[in-house]
Amino acid sequence: MSTASAGPRRSVSGVLRERGRDSKGAVVGYLPVGFPDLATSIEAAVALAENGFDIIELGLPYSDPVMDGPVIQRATQAALAAGFRVSQAFDAVASITERTGVPVVLMTYWNLVLQYGVQRFSEQLAAAGGAGAITPDLIPDEASEWLAAARANGLDHIFLAAPSSTDERLASVVRQSSGFVYAVSTMGITGARSDVDAAARSLVSRLRDQGGSEVCVGLGISTAAQVSEVLEYADGAIIGSALISALAEGGVRGLASAAATLSSGTRLS
Repeated sequence: MSTASAGPRRSVSGVLRERGRDSKGAVVGYLPVGFPDLATSIEAAVALAENGFDIIELGLPYSDPVMDGPVIQRATQAALAAGFRVSQAFDAVASITERTGVPVVLMTYWNLVLQYGVQRFSEQLAAAGGAGAITPDLIPDEASEWLAAARANGLDHIFLAAPSSTDERLASVVRQSSGFVYAVSTMGITGARSDVDAAARSLVSRLRDQGGSEVCVGLGISTAAQVSEVLEYADGAIIGSALISALAEGGVRGLASAAATLSSGTRLS
């Protein structure tokens, strides 16, 4: 099912609720901005929207990506070597949102936002039509400046929850997140795995107990069967490394084919 037609900006949480009604749930696709170059990364994101992906997550290349696995690290290092600049991310968001009806969020390490300027970053992301940002290394307790700027500009602020998080931490993440809570399914770094950790199901259940109404699971999802499995208990399945590998090996056409296959995991049986 294509969701690529442009139109009014759709909210992340609204898309998740909509997909929960008409399918098993949503698929969220992660791609680094600027890989293999800026123009191709934009075309790749549009290809996701045209092949069943419901939310696009654009990663900002960073020199010290502590959370990222080898596939993402290689892609982001290539983007940096090609001269990526943070300002290009807003150009990419604007281009994608002009061509699709799919919400676009940025995933960024917090130091990049600080260096760019929190208010400036928020204003430019909103002006580009972005829906919000995921900040993997920022905890809600230390996010007051980001929360104020994001709320002032109508942006979602998405925080991560891990299996090791205490119930108190999960409650804080649920309370301070908007759009969705990003549930990290494993304790390691990102990358496709043959099995999605059983810890993900337990973590989502704990987030539900704390009031989490929209929860997406990421890290390790690489097949349509895993998408279907995750959507039995979560609102969205986040896929990154498998898509980047498809783009690296087969270009935008290869990515489009992989996206269509992966998104088939959302179909109601």
